[in-house]
Amino acid sequence: MQTVIAFIVIFGALVFFHELGHLIFAKRAGILCREFAIGFGPKIFSYKKDETTYTIRLLPLGGFVRMAGEDPEMVELKAGHRVGLVLDQHEKIVKIVMNNKDRYPNIRVIEVEEADLEHRLHIRGYEEDEEELKTFPISRDAVFIEDGVETQLAPWDRQFASKTLPQRALAIFAGPLFNFILAFFIFILVGLLQGVPTNDPVLGELTEDGAAKEAGLQKNDIVMSIDGKEISTWDDIVTIIQKHPGDELRFNVDRDGSNTEIPVTPKPQEIEGKEIGIIGVHSPVEKSPLKVVSNSAQQTYEWTKMIFVLLGKLVSGEFSIDALSGPVGIYQSTDVVAKSGIYYLMRWAAILSINLGIMNLLPIPALDGGRLLFFAVEAVRGKPVDRQMEGMVHFVGFALLMVLMLVVTWNDIQRFFL
Repeated sequence: MQTVIAFIVIFGALVFFHELGHLIFAKRAGILCREFAIGFGPKIFSYKKDETTYTIRLLPLGGFVRMAGEDPEMVELKAGHRVGLVLDQHEKIVKIVMNNKDRYPNIRVIEVEEADLEHRLHIRGYEEDEEELKTFPISRDAVFIEDGVETQLAPWDRQFASKTLPQRALAIFAGPLFNFILAFFIFILVGLLQGVPTNDPVLGELTEDGAAKEAGLQKNDIVMSIDGKEISTWDDIVTIIQKHPGDELRFNVDRDGSNTEIPVTPKPQEIEGKEIGIIGVHSPVEKSPLKVVSNSAQQTYEWTKMIFVLLGKLVSGEFSIDALSGPVGIYQSTDVVAKSGIYYLMRWAAILSINLGIMNLLPIPALDGGRLLFFAVEAVRGKPVDRQMEGMVHFVGFALLMVLMLVVTWNDIQRFFL
C-alpha cells in the first residue's frame, strides 16, 4: 500500500505541475482553457472554477489542458437550425439552447438564417410566427447548452490559433519547463532537510555495522592524515580508503581540539567487478541556503545531461527498446526506492520529473516537442502548417506512442512477473 500511495502521489505531482505550466501560460495569453485534466478516460472527479473544469480521470497515462480552438469547436449553427435563446437585460444572448428547449421557460426560439460565433458574435434569424429578420448580439462569455451540458463559447481572440507564435510556443513549452522547475525545488527541499555534501575532510553519519564505527571513529571527526599522508578534502579520504580493502589504515583525527590516532581496516566490497575498500561513513553535509540552491541547480543539470546521454545511446543502438520502462517498471522502481527512505523517494521524484520534461521535448508528434517543431516550421515558412495535416500527424504519432507504451509495458511485465 505504501508503494501504491507513493506512486500515485509522485505521478500525480509530475503530471499536475506539467499541465499547470500549460494552464498558467495559456491563461496569461488570454486563451480559454476548457479543462485541466489529470489522466485520461472517464471522469472520476470534476470541479469547475470560473471558465475551467478541473478533472481527475480514470487512466493514469498523463494529462491535458483542453484549450479553445485546439479541438473543433463543438457547435455549428447553420441556416434552418432552430435554437432557443436566453437574453440578458441588454438583449444580448447569454445562452444558446440546442435541444430540450421545453426545460427552459421564457426562451425565445428562432430559426437561424446566419450565425457568426467567433468574429462578429451574432445570430440572425426569424422568431416563431414572425417574418421580421432579427439580429441578436452574443455575449463574449455566452454558453451553448446541449443535452443539459453547458459549454462556453470561444470568440476568435480567446482561441489558441489566434495568438502570436511566441505566445503559443510558450504555452506549449511551459509544460516541460515546469517539470524542470519542480525537480529543482525538490532538490532544494531535500537539501534543506538533509543537507548537501561538502568536500571538507570531516566524517558525516556512520553506519551501525561499518568499520569506522567499530574502530571508534565518530561523526564530526576532522581527518588530518591517513598513514601519515596529509588530508585536505573528503575526496582524499575516499581515494585512500577505496585503494586499501582489508589493509589497516591509521587515521589521525582532530576531535574537539585534540588529536587522536585510530586504526581502521576498510571492508572489501566488489563494485562493477572491482574490489574496493569501504568503512561505512557518509560525507559531511551542510544546509547553507546558498550551497543548497547551487547544489540543486548542479543536480538538475547533471541528471538532465545524463538522461540525454542515455537517449543518445538508445538512438545509436547501444541500448535496445527492452531497456525502456513504462508505468509498471516505474512502479517497481518506486517500490525499491520507497524502502530506502523518504529522501531517496523525493530524489527519485525529481529525476522522474526531469525525465518527463525531456521526453515531452523530443520532436515526436503528439508530444510537446512535436508541437514546437511545427511552430519552428511555421517561423521559417512565415505561415502555419495546414491544421488538418498537422492534426493527422499528431494523431498518427499518438497512436504509435500508445503502441510503444503497450510494448514497453509488456516488457516490464515479462521482466518483473514472468
